[in-house]
Amino acid sequence: MAVNKCIKYLLFFFNLLFWLSGCLILGVSIYLKVSKGGNKITSDSLPGVDLLIAIGVIIMVLGFLGCCGAIRENRCLLLLFFISLLIIFILLVAAGILGAVGEKKVNDLVKESLAKLTPLSSQPADVQADLEDLQRELQCCGLMNGPSDWTAVPASCRCNATITDCKSSAVYTTPCSTKIISLMQSNLTVVLGIAFAIAILLIFGMVFSMILYCQIGRKDAAASTA
Repeated sequence: MAVNKCIKYLLFFFNLLFWLSGCLILGVSIYLKVSKGGNKITSDSLPGVDLLIAIGVIIMVLGFLGCCGAIRENRCLLLLFFISLLIIFILLVAAGILGAVGEKKVNDLVKESLAKLTPLSSQPADVQADLEDLQRELQCCGLMNGPSDWTAVPASCRCNATITDCKSSAVYTTPCSTKIISLMQSNLTVVLGIAFAIAILLIFGMVFSMILYCQIGRKDAAASTA
């Protein structure tokens, strides 16, 4: 019995897309690491970029294994590929459920992490410099309670009085913790969309790899009895 060429090349095409998605995740996460990783505030309160780098590498390796298994019709590689996809799919579903259920807890943990940095004026100079960069970028002031978190309000809190979040005293009123959590929540929709797309790809990959695995097994059995 011959292997279905359509299934074989569909699996190869799937794994090519899978490998490219791993490259994309790796590239974006490295960019985030380089551009944001130098800021101690965001690094401590929003960990996870290193995890994204690891996920990108794993997806690239699995995509390569799947391509080799499909083209060479190697049952061992296909089985390893299927088991790996199944494990990732289970972890992805579990992470999605935990993320949806524990969103408030995550927000509380971020606030708790940021609260450890107050009072701000007593922090080392490098931490204060990182916070001032964050204030300029997000247009906020302080971490938990706004400008009152500072003994002396720095220049990075100053703003144009025409801006909505700006008081008559020309300083931002919104704490940076609020802006960080808001940014995290807005990005969550994008992350969930990507996770859903990856889950669909995983399902197709598992189905195609198992079909091809069974077809190769039947072909080998027919060849051995001939």
